[in-house]
Amino acid sequence: MKGIIGRKIGMMQVFTEKGQVVPVTVIEAGPCYVIQMRTLEKDGYVSVQLGFDEVKPRRLTKGELGHLSTKKLLPLRTLREFRAYRNDKIEWQVGQKITADVFAAGDVVDVTGVSKGRGFQGGMRRHGFHGGPKTHGQSDRQRSPGSIGAGTSPGRVEKGTRMAGHMGAARVTVSNLRVVKVDAERNLLLVRGAVPGAKNGLLYIRAARKAG
Repeated sequence: MKGIIGRKIGMMQVFTEKGQVVPVTVIEAGPCYVIQMRTLEKDGYVSVQLGFDEVKPRRLTKGELGHLSTKKLLPLRTLREFRAYRNDKIEWQVGQKITADVFAAGDVVDVTGVSKGRGFQGGMRRHGFHGGPKTHGQSDRQRSPGSIGAGTSPGRVEKGTRMAGHMGAARVTVSNLRVVKVDAERNLLLVRGAVPGAKNGLLYIRAARKAG
């Protein structure tokens, strides 16, 4: 099992040996600490809880401090569980430090984050609708979603109909991104392509589940 918590720094580009431009996202990955191990016998499932981002003790609740102090660990702002897949082998121990070199260049990863919030948006931006025609006297509904009903039968709007509404600020996972470079000294991962969220947003990186 491979996984780590990180923070999105931003995007840049790197060049391959052949001179090709590769867009990459720079992620500050770790250092993280193994806080807790959940087992099938005791908890009903298998997972590893990691902690990230050291803070002053006064920034945490007494419950959080108590949870960490029993393991004699530093006060950490972010605690997240990485649930094990069926064939994962967990070789970590409580208190172990996890750094960016848990991954290597060429590894394929899944990156999860919270997408940028876009507020209330119409159907064209939210779902990619093309809008209505500008002909036949229609001068005020070019960005309208059009008809949303289905006539007498069933005589109502179907559940799940794509309409205007709240966009973004949702948990999103981008799968099968390749690690281009690992800078273990500065705890940086360079991942090819874009990842969810704004700069400084939290990210959860783990080995790809469906790497092809």
